[in-house]
Amino acid sequence: MTDRQDETGDEQLIAQGVDEEPIEGNRRLFEGRAYFVLAFVATFYAAFHMVALNGVSLSSTTGIELEFLPQFPLETWNFRIAHIAGALALGFILFSAQNFALDKPQRPGGKAISLLAAVLIVPAALAGFTAIGFANDIASGDLPQMGGLTTWAAFPGTEIYETEVRWFGIPLLVATFGAILTGWLERRDRAQFAASDVVLAVCGIVVALYLIPIYGTAARNSVGTPFVPIGVAFAATAGTAMILELTRRVAGLALVIITGVFLVYTFTAHLLPGILAVQNAYSWQRFFGHVYSDAGILGPTTAVSSTYIILFIIFAAFLQASKVGDYFVNFAFAAAGRARGGPAKVAIFASGLMGMINGTSAGNVVATGSLTIPLMKKVGYQKKTAGAVEAAASTGGQIMPPIMGAGAFIMAEITGIPYQEIAIAAIIPAVLYFVSVYFMVDFEAAKLGMRGMREDELPKFNKMVRQVYLFIPIIILIYALFLGYSVIRAGTLATVAAAVVSWLTPNRMGLRSILRAFELAGVMSIQIIAVCACAGIIVGVISLTGVGARFSAVLLDLADASQLLALFFAMCIAILLGMGMPTTAAYAVAASVVAPGLVQLGIPLLTAHFFVFYFAVLSAITPPVALASYAAAGISGANPMETSVASFKIGIAAFIVPFMFFYNSAILMDGPVIDIVRAAATAVAGVFLLSSGVQGWFMGGRSAWFIRVILIAAALFLISGGLVTDLIGVGAAVLAFFVQRVFHPNPDAPMPVKGLD
Repeated sequence: MTDRQDETGDEQLIAQGVDEEPIEGNRRLFEGRAYFVLAFVATFYAAFHMVALNGVSLSSTTGIELEFLPQFPLETWNFRIAHIAGALALGFILFSAQNFALDKPQRPGGKAISLLAAVLIVPAALAGFTAIGFANDIASGDLPQMGGLTTWAAFPGTEIYETEVRWFGIPLLVATFGAILTGWLERRDRAQFAASDVVLAVCGIVVALYLIPIYGTAARNSVGTPFVPIGVAFAATAGTAMILELTRRVAGLALVIITGVFLVYTFTAHLLPGILAVQNAYSWQRFFGHVYSDAGILGPTTAVSSTYIILFIIFAAFLQASKVGDYFVNFAFAAAGRARGGPAKVAIFASGLMGMINGTSAGNVVATGSLTIPLMKKVGYQKKTAGAVEAAASTGGQIMPPIMGAGAFIMAEITGIPYQEIAIAAIIPAVLYFVSVYFMVDFEAAKLGMRGMREDELPKFNKMVRQVYLFIPIIILIYALFLGYSVIRAGTLATVAAAVVSWLTPNRMGLRSILRAFELAGVMSIQIIAVCACAGIIVGVISLTGVGARFSAVLLDLADASQLLALFFAMCIAILLGMGMPTTAAYAVAASVVAPGLVQLGIPLLTAHFFVFYFAVLSAITPPVALASYAAAGISGANPMETSVASFKIGIAAFIVPFMFFYNSAILMDGPVIDIVRAAATAVAGVFLLSSGVQGWFMGGRSAWFIRVILIAAALFLISGGLVTDLIGVGAAVLAFFVQRVFHPNPDAPMPVKGLD
């Protein structure tokens, strides 16, 4: 990306195309009619959610009536089933089972495989027609009622049971697993549909066609028991397999492998010793009947992805279509580009803002890092440091209120704590994180003698300020939320504001641009929906087996020895569960396994979930599996492991902040104002000293090793939050300052090691 003059002939702009959606290596690029078909489906899918979430009802007598109520025209389970089915259908059509060769057309091959895959449409269609027949039977009113609900007597030996097995279940599994296997072998051009993917899309819809009417009968009450209808188990098995395959295509193998481990555990837990054991084995029918319910796939993770997450993806798509993201980055360059190491500070501001909205650390690295990383290298940062700064900043966006990369909404759904309370509690920890990253990059720039960017390399700040109205959608979102509007209404108002504000720019959003924004949102939502549904499988395993409660018992036992040891163990589990997973999935799983144990230790509910959430977020920059760092290394050209270690170092303060929640609740805005102010001030001072000690730069000069030790010790005392510890920390900091200024110790003197000459 190069600088270009704008239409008025003013200065050159830095950011061009930040809002462009990156193209994954396995995404199909359709043309002509195929593109219009896919664009229509994606647009309809996203628009359907916007209409449903805002309670828009169609009436033949009154026309379209906007109610703006936090309710769905569909029953909740049905809405979530349709939400997943649409993502499966759209995802399989759009994302191939393999990556395409870069810059080369994929030569069609394997005609026999393609023909075999095409034949699988027959059992898929058979299962679909059978599901439609069941729906007609249920809607006919001929079936007996029980407690006001239609009965569905699918017991062994009955005609319904035999039909479910022979004409629905077996054909559906044959089509699903056959299409998955042939999809791994089939080779099609990037602009062509693959027969296996079409079959999988049809199977995803068939699962919904069966489950929606069945879950409207009394059979829903048998979910999670051995008496669940056999057809539900078949549909859930096929649905689970498709969710895992789509997750592999859009998010990689890490989450799929972790989910596979949990699935294997479910059926082997009765053979295991100790806390992992369960008393009785679970049957295939009972487990899969349980997992496709509100205790698993249709539970909290899909509840959030089908409401708040997709709503804010639509909001982000509207910002993207109106090129507001370009403005955010240009504003950051104008404000911070002149400072030493300017592009790194721009990355902190721009990536934090964009990461807050788009909800994925690695995705934000790709979007903004393609601009900031080359510029950081240009002013003197090492490749690994440039990538690490971008990874740390993008990861921090997930903890930045008010949106917090959708994490706040999942936390509100799981805990029942009002969203506004969660967003307010996140303010000080988010400030500490970004202040820490800022100090780290500033001290690095000072050590290396870096310059900022020249005046002629940057947008003019005065002009950027004149366009500050482009922040209006964000301001409206925050204002509406804190006025007490529902998240859905606030997000909708902000989305409308993004379209209105675009009329004050050259990128005015007309009908075509609005449809394009909905299309973008439909495509952008596929990954997060698949990931949330996949995380729901793990949640279902945990809820059925009770393994989360047994982890809680382990934490209680550790707490008897040391609460700090129990917290450290909880930290390790949260990071391990989050490695390789997007933030939303990482938090959802960790919240099911770790958070209940912390609550049983007596830690307040909000504190426990914030503790888990922060470490789930930080797994993106924690070696050895650090998704955000690996994405940044791909852009910077550095070694991925070196980049992940560097990003861990830059974000080191964030690994301490969660422990502050436990020792000082004022950090989460809990307590008198004077305590909150003191806790925030001393924590910022502690973060400054910690950054100085880690980077070896204090008060304008390099520091000797023992000064660095004193600074880190002082930082830990200040961060802990108590009055006595604050005084000790201040005293240690004063001592370090006095020694540095009076004695000027040699910063290159080696640390003495006992036993060595």
